[in-house]
Amino acid sequence: MNDSKTQNIKSNNFEKGVREFFIVIAGLWQFQLQFFKQVFIPPYEIEQIRKHMDELGIKTLPIVSVTGFIIGLVITMQMYPVMVKFGAAAYLPGSVGISIVRELAPVITALIFAGRVSSGIGAELGSMRVTEQIDAMEVTGVDSFKYLVVTRIFACTFILPILTIYVIFIAFLGSYLAVVLVQNMTYSYFIDSVVASVTFGDAVPGILKTFVFGFIVGIVGSYKGYTATNGTEGVGKAATTSVVVSSLMILIFDMVLVKATLWLWPTV
Repeated sequence: MNDSKTQNIKSNNFEKGVREFFIVIAGLWQFQLQFFKQVFIPPYEIEQIRKHMDELGIKTLPIVSVTGFIIGLVITMQMYPVMVKFGAAAYLPGSVGISIVRELAPVITALIFAGRVSSGIGAELGSMRVTEQIDAMEVTGVDSFKYLVVTRIFACTFILPILTIYVIFIAFLGSYLAVVLVQNMTYSYFIDSVVASVTFGDAVPGILKTFVFGFIVGIVGSYKGYTATNGTEGVGKAATTSVVVSSLMILIFDMVLVKATLWLWPTV
């Protein structure tokens, strides 16, 4: 009896989880359509967009700086023994450069950005929703969706590529330090190897997909916060689920975008 009851509970929890997942997907789709309807209609709230880009970018710089430096350092030290084993130690800077530019820097920066920004947006908008600040804005004639949501999504979409480019250069510094420690390579040879290996076809896909990742972070955080309910409990749930959903969607879309970029650049 107990085993049967436990199985029923697990089955119900699974069905509930699947149902909630599809509800979130449907809600995000409608939220996205509303965003695209509003984004091209004036007023454009340029000052709010600039404010959010400053806040999101500057406050995220310290953590992405440390992360980027460690990425370059660790991946180089991990790849060095493998490259030596196959007699390809001279290709270490180029191999690390391609890995960082195409995949590591865009994806890891996006995940860090999701953890830092998506939860913040969810908590901020969620607290405004449950304390009826959003309702008060709408009563005074302010378009809360355009003022609060559109500006944040737009800022996330365009600040993440800038952060990614910054992280790529920081990762190269970490990689160079690791190369010096394990191989005593000169700076000029390191730079020449990276420049010769990393092509335009490597950089463009890696940077372009961060626009999609930034949009995901903004849309998920805004959706979970803007539709939050149940008081402070709903605010906490909005913050945590924003991180989980946005991180999962980043990984899923990365898989799709990698396939798409390999199709668009088959010789790369």
